[in-house]
Amino acid sequence: MKRQAKLILDDGTTFSGWSFGYDEDTHGEVVFNTAMTGYPESLTDPSYAGQILVMTYPLVGNYGVPTTEMASNGLPALIESDRIHVRAFVVADYSEDCSHWNAKERLADWLKREHIPAITGIDTRRLTKVLREHGVMMGRMVIEGSEDCCDTATNETVDYGSVNWVQQVSCKEVIAYQPDGERQHRVVLVDCGVKANIIRCLLRRGIEVVRVPWDYDFNQLAFDGLFLANGPGDPERCELTVQHIRQFLNSETVRPCMGICLGNQLLAKAAGARTYKLKYGHRSHNQPVRRVGTTQCFITSQNHGYAVDDATLPADWQPLFVNMNDGSNEGICHRSHPWMSAQFHPEACSGPVDTEFLFDEFVKMLR
Repeated sequence: MKRQAKLILDDGTTFSGWSFGYDEDTHGEVVFNTAMTGYPESLTDPSYAGQILVMTYPLVGNYGVPTTEMASNGLPALIESDRIHVRAFVVADYSEDCSHWNAKERLADWLKREHIPAITGIDTRRLTKVLREHGVMMGRMVIEGSEDCCDTATNETVDYGSVNWVQQVSCKEVIAYQPDGERQHRVVLVDCGVKANIIRCLLRRGIEVVRVPWDYDFNQLAFDGLFLANGPGDPERCELTVQHIRQFLNSETVRPCMGICLGNQLLAKAAGARTYKLKYGHRSHNQPVRRVGTTQCFITSQNHGYAVDDATLPADWQPLFVNMNDGSNEGICHRSHPWMSAQFHPEACSGPVDTEFLFDEFVKMLR
């Protein structure tokens, strides 16, 4: 039996449809993604923690869900983490039937198994226009016959930016991953909500990856390079991580560093720059970026709601990439030391692989 469902934004705008996920009310920051494919990877991306994800591409679910099992190296075989991280899922047209060579189950069955509410049958283009004009905002998903998650009289929900989402999705202990072949280098990866494919990309390049929690003092370890992973929420909530990165940058021993997404913002903050919240963020597979000082342009996969303020970068740092749509920062680098970062996802799972060469550049800097 179908249950009616509603998505109610903080400004009172209401969208009505049908529930096809777990029948439970929830709330979160409502954001949209314009990618045409890759919903299993997006749903399991820890950077979506605390958010209600809207897909602008109308048809979702038609190729099902691949295996969610773990590989022998301790990473998920085909998805980006060990569980779904979004608070809820919003689509225009959910396909009950799926057909794909590696589909193991239907999207609806997976969502129900992981207790993730979902709504279909609404105009996601209209919803996206509302978010583009107003900016992202908090919202509630209310399922017919389910007990409401928050106070409907006051319409109160927890402010997304006030929560340390990184703390919730980061690993709780140090985990070591051995490379696919002979070990070439040892890299510490600060897990702020890392996507599994980042680790896979490093392992394929002969890197032993030592994954540490977001607040772990990695400076006490022996390693050849530092990697700052992606993650959810406001970088202002990660002051402990910033302090540890700043200690690394000020060390007498200069070692390479690379950051991705939130890692770009944390590296910038450790250097002395500031960050700010974008109106509706960059969440897609088609964000064009240009390498500063060149005419090289790349199509990139992105998922972030905050950005680095270029004007606040210290004199010994410079922008590395710039967004061709809005001019926002897409990466930074030090003028003399081997430290760089990208706001986009070079590992791009799912998405374009135009910039995976950045992993090779990072490996070349290791000694």
